[in-house]
Amino acid sequence: MVAVAILAAGRGTRMKSDLPKVLHPLGSRSLVERVLDSVTGLNPSRRLVIVGYRSELVRDALASYPATVEFVEQTEQLGTGHAIQQLLPHLEGFDEDLLVLNGDVPLLRPETLELFLTTHREKANPASILTAHIPNPKGYGRVFCDERQNLQAIIEDRDCTLEQRQNQRVNAGVYCFRWKDLAEVLPKLTSNNNQKEYYLTDAVNFLRPVTVFDVEDYQEILGINDRKQLSESYSILQTRIKDHWMAQGVTIIDPGSVTIDDSVTLQPNVIIEPQTHLRGKTAIGSGSRIGPGSLIEDSQIGENVTLLFSVVCDSAVQSETRVGPYAHIRGEATVGSGCRIGNFVELKNSQLGENTNVAHLSYVGDASLGDRVNIGAGTITVNYDGVNKHRTTIGDRTKIGSNNTLVAPLTIGEDVTTAAGSTITDDLPNDCLAIARSRQVVKPGWRMKEKGDS
Repeated sequence: MVAVAILAAGRGTRMKSDLPKVLHPLGSRSLVERVLDSVTGLNPSRRLVIVGYRSELVRDALASYPATVEFVEQTEQLGTGHAIQQLLPHLEGFDEDLLVLNGDVPLLRPETLELFLTTHREKANPASILTAHIPNPKGYGRVFCDERQNLQAIIEDRDCTLEQRQNQRVNAGVYCFRWKDLAEVLPKLTSNNNQKEYYLTDAVNFLRPVTVFDVEDYQEILGINDRKQLSESYSILQTRIKDHWMAQGVTIIDPGSVTIDDSVTLQPNVIIEPQTHLRGKTAIGSGSRIGPGSLIEDSQIGENVTLLFSVVCDSAVQSETRVGPYAHIRGEATVGSGCRIGNFVELKNSQLGENTNVAHLSYVGDASLGDRVNIGAGTITVNYDGVNKHRTTIGDRTKIGSNNTLVAPLTIGEDVTTAAGSTITDDLPNDCLAIARSRQVVKPGWRMKEKGDS
């Protein structure tokens, strides 16, 4: 069994924000959520998040997290050692391992943490420290160990000699402790340093032997202190995601211009065109071509769909359907298979049957359309009376003429045709033609008077 403690008490002043640093989003999730997600495979017995600055925001943000999270208050932020000292009353009687992570280090892979914990247990040492070899280690504390990967010393960058600075192995700030050993030394920590803080590295110095575990990819340990580093971490995350999907048979034409959340699922033979962005719980079926210039968020796209220069949010598009250019599908709309949603069409909270077309310049909101319905150009469902929304229902095989206004609540039957330019206000039965427009009036010889004419 292992307990996990996540350091999440700091403000993060370099972020220039009133939001606690750990709540800043990295893709579809906050930094602290990503750290919590990384330990899911360890099946920890307890997840303790140490909070401080605006702790109520962190508590609220994690209130719906799918696993139980305990919060430990650090009222004064006096260093990493001080933060872990706050665990003493919460882990009284605990006799297993404690994994310590940082809430602003979100790129650690779950498999890295699993191997780190396994190595810690195999070595059976009181403590283990995660390290990495960084090309430019300036500013990092250097870690020195013997040939058996046992810690000899951690020396801060400012205290290193010129020779010691050549060492590229740095402290990642991630530890695994045998809790009962750590609990004995935590009260011994002092703040006799320039920062007047209690450091967890001092606790490590009280424990011997300590296992040094090198992570293979140094990018995993990169922390986030400012917006630039947040952006850099997002780029790393995006590279991982896109490399994964390309290895699974997805074509990404221009990876540098595409972003994909790691909550998105793609099937083989999907093609992602440039300037396309996939967000949230989106799933895209095999053979679909998405983009260029499209955004899909929290939506399900079937197989062999073409979606060009369009936006789909909180909706579903079935197989063999063509969308765009410049279409907007939103508000839990559902588009059946074999449909055509064309230029400058907006669908909102509407359900379309199979082989139904809304080809150009139309708004269909709060409507249910059957199979093989055709909506003419410039048609609008008038769904709002100023107070309430109302629905429009259109039966199978009905043809709505161009420039129609359908005033809801309205039910139009099957096999109906409405004339161009009609304003339909009353329900229509099956198998009829509806004409609802004024007669054209022609006045021969009439012309507008020019200025100066009497």
